[in-house]
Amino acid sequence: MSAGPRINWRTSSRSQNTNCVEVGEMETTIAMRDSKDREGPVLIFARQRWIDFVASAKAGEFDLN
Repeated sequence: MSAGPRINWRTSSRSQNTNCVEVGEMETTIAMRDSKDREGPVLIFARQRWIDFVASAKAGEFDLN
């Protein structure tokens, strides 16, 4: 059985490496998982959808105030 694609996971430099989300790039998709449960489920996003999400977050679209 194949282990699947190797993903180079990373976290935000502001996270202090605890209780955060990890993001990994694959060829055509972006993967996201909980750093506290590395063997748990992984969310997969189409690359363009992820790019759009990040741009919206940076623009403040999801700010609560």
